[in-house]
Amino acid sequence: MLVSKSSERSGVAYGLGAYITWGLLTIYWKFLKDFNAFELIGWRVVTSSIILLTVIIYTKRLRSLVTALRDPKLRLRITLASILLSINWTTYVWAVVHENVIETALGYFISPLATMIIGFAVLREPIRSAHRAVIAFAGIAVVILTYSYGRPPYLALIIAGSWSVYGYLKKQVPLSSLESLSAEVLVLLAPAIGILIWGFNRSDSVRNIATTTQWTFVLFTGLMTAIPLLLFGAASRRVRLSLLGPMQYLVPTFNFFLGWLAYNEKLDTTRLVGFAFVWFGLVILITDSVKSSKNSRN
Repeated sequence: MLVSKSSERSGVAYGLGAYITWGLLTIYWKFLKDFNAFELIGWRVVTSSIILLTVIIYTKRLRSLVTALRDPKLRLRITLASILLSINWTTYVWAVVHENVIETALGYFISPLATMIIGFAVLREPIRSAHRAVIAFAGIAVVILTYSYGRPPYLALIIAGSWSVYGYLKKQVPLSSLESLSAEVLVLLAPAIGILIWGFNRSDSVRNIATTTQWTFVLFTGLMTAIPLLLFGAASRRVRLSLLGPMQYLVPTFNFFLGWLAYNEKLDTTRLVGFAFVWFGLVILITDSVKSSKNSRN
């Protein structure tokens, strides 16, 4: 029992490390705001491939990874997941470098709600009155924020939609999180190299204008991708999902306060009301999940 508690405490530490690192990545990408978002994702994929392949080889998982990529059906799912991951990464980085950090927070706050909708629409999971209320709150929030922005919050919707569908596809891939992400970045490796070649002679490319410090940040994007993944993997093996799940809201919370307080992005009363509806929905969702979990154990 004592070992179990000790293990969970270390798992909580790993989980906090993962989510805090993901939250602070906004500052990391903000430092690279002078560069094209597509080029930055190209560097992220290439450097991530090197890091993840090194870890895969070190942990002797290369054979299972190769076997997975040889399976046509599994390779298709991995490819689709990799496309959604690239959309999510690119939208997030583009939003950060173009001063839309608060909207990325909205996207990751909405993401669990979008995942829930996929569960109802695709997996035919039972829907309760609490779920209908959550969906209604999310819809009201989008309407209010559309009015505030003068456009639909499309960056947030793309981030939430791509991440939720990506999560759904990940459930169809019988690989560990490390193996799955490694397979996805390997699928993206050729297009990423193509993007770097395309930007090689651009006047604003990393190669032409990056300082030594910026080059360091660019080359470490792969490591910064791998670190929170490995921490999360360690946490997921030690911590109950009911405890690990709510930690995910640390990421959009960090982004919300960074965008508002650190980067002085506009947060008027109307936008705050829109966010409030999303937060109300999340509170209902978490409360309902906790009650459902308790009932299932009784």
